[in-house]
Amino acid sequence: MIIVKRSGLSLVLVLGVAVLPCSALAQTSLAQNSAAPITVTGTAADALVAGPVVVGVINARSGDRVQIATNDGKSVVLTLTTATVIKGRKGPFELDRDTLDVDALLNGVPVTVKTWQVDNGLVANQISLRSSDLRIARMIRNGTAQRFAEQEAATAALRSRMGDIDNYNIKSTTNVYFASGKAMLTDQAKADLCSAAATADGINNALLLVVGYTDSTGNEEANQRLSEKRAGTVINYLQQACRWKPYRMLTPTGMASADPQASNDTPEGKAQNRRVSVNILVSKSVDGF
Repeated sequence: MIIVKRSGLSLVLVLGVAVLPCSALAQTSLAQNSAAPITVTGTAADALVAGPVVVGVINARSGDRVQIATNDGKSVVLTLTTATVIKGRKGPFELDRDTLDVDALLNGVPVTVKTWQVDNGLVANQISLRSSDLRIARMIRNGTAQRFAEQEAATAALRSRMGDIDNYNIKSTTNVYFASGKAMLTDQAKADLCSAAATADGINNALLLVVGYTDSTGNEEANQRLSEKRAGTVINYLQQACRWKPYRMLTPTGMASADPQASNDTPEGKAQNRRVSVNILVSKSVDGF
């Protein structure tokens, strides 16, 4: 709990903060990993210590907590309070600002969050997002009949024909590779990812499926976490740097050391297995069998 006194009034804020591994079960993890409440008493909100700026994509929200998948593949849970300010940027140069409510924090929206440091936890101070990203997320969330102007035909086909179809044709696969135990993208990997996104953007009804892998070094549990972290890093870069739309992304997964593409008996083989595969898929219902 934070008690902030301002002009004789007290503002009481209840906090719960945790840092989680990136996982497809984000909502479950968010519900199960709240930390114990933290109590801090100050004379004013300005007295709180500024924390780091968190940049990433919202992948879960529950009550007064929101989970951000960051650019380096981590998941950070921040606490929202009545003092948290949410701003939407719009206009030709994004100079205009709208003040938004907490309902704007939808899954798949890229955000930049200024934080307060409270003991070992973080509280959201100001959350900034693009109004255009929010509009896309709302269209997807609400299932409206609106169309994305630049992709009207593709959007209509996706909404009407992709709902329950799980059989796809693989049009191409791009692999990006990682150092042992790491989830950071190389410059070559970044270029390859945006090239794959550009290719997929030119294919009608294309979706992306991202799958992370490791080599055989380490135990299975650690490799599972690492493969998910690598997949999360790739997804963040595709959406933020390559501007791939979240609604055209299938649920990512980590496969640990399963399905190696080379032998793990040599250093060269292990290097080929430390990868994330970005698959361009098109449903057989619109692509033909």
